[in-house]
Amino acid sequence: MINKAMRAALKAAAYLNTDIKKTYKVERGLENLSARLRGKPAEYTIWDHRVQNGDYAVPVRVFLPKKGKPRGLLLFFHGGGWVRGSIESYTRLCAGLARATSCMVVSVDYRLAPEYRFPAAPEDCYAVARELFLGKGLLNVAPANITLIGDSAGGNLAAVVSLMARDRGEFMPPRQILIYPATAADHSENSPFPSIRTNGTDYLLTSKRVQDMIALYISSEEDRRNPYFAPLEAADLRNQPETLLITAEYCPLRDEGECYGKRLEEAGNKVRVYRMKDAFHAYMMLPPRFVHVKKTYELINQFLGDEEA
Repeated sequence: MINKAMRAALKAAAYLNTDIKKTYKVERGLENLSARLRGKPAEYTIWDHRVQNGDYAVPVRVFLPKKGKPRGLLLFFHGGGWVRGSIESYTRLCAGLARATSCMVVSVDYRLAPEYRFPAAPEDCYAVARELFLGKGLLNVAPANITLIGDSAGGNLAAVVSLMARDRGEFMPPRQILIYPATAADHSENSPFPSIRTNGTDYLLTSKRVQDMIALYISSEEDRRNPYFAPLEAADLRNQPETLLITAEYCPLRDEGECYGKRLEEAGNKVRVYRMKDAFHAYMMLPPRFVHVKKTYELINQFLGDEEA
């Protein structure tokens, strides 16, 4: 269980949460500055590239191991509520993911709200996925070796790209890894998911903050019924990738994530849902030595076919 000291710290952090509608630019700047001060991991060849999406060039960061052949590619969409997060702030996490899985990692710097509201982010992510799966100049990796992965808002975007891929018929990801994903449209007191209320005030990420970030991301109230905004709104979830879905016990998004996994399974897809005991939202931002991060890497390796994990 989370001990009393940790519980008190999480509650204090939740209480001190700033108004994201007013502070998102400051928060972005601070997290990117912190990332740059930490520097880039030396054990990887890290290079930046751009993928065209209409008139916009989407930045991506590629993590290549300096030794050995990667066993596959993880296409990573970062979290941050569609408002924060970047390839800078997620560089350490992506390097750790590459190290733990022996995979190449491609991290996508999709456009953020409120400057670019829905559907800019999913369209940017789809454009990068399309470039990779169709082999048009980025890395020429076999589609069978590409896995979509994302945490929180990035988990939402991974699920959305899989839905877009099925609907548009240009390619189909074989696998997706969704880590405490946002999948629902309503995070108010009227939510059908109990974790929004039980975990929505005292565990770092609050339900109010989720609602505020969605208010910055959404273009109109009609978006709430769009499955590319909230995957649980999809009437048909057939023909989706094999899925590993990991939730956190004390995360407000826990129940909607698990519901999405259940609906994927009911639609005939191969799914594994794992609830990370004693974990809270965004635990993947902790150093790799933490038990929940280690367990997540173990689950990912098993999902990717590493029998020794």
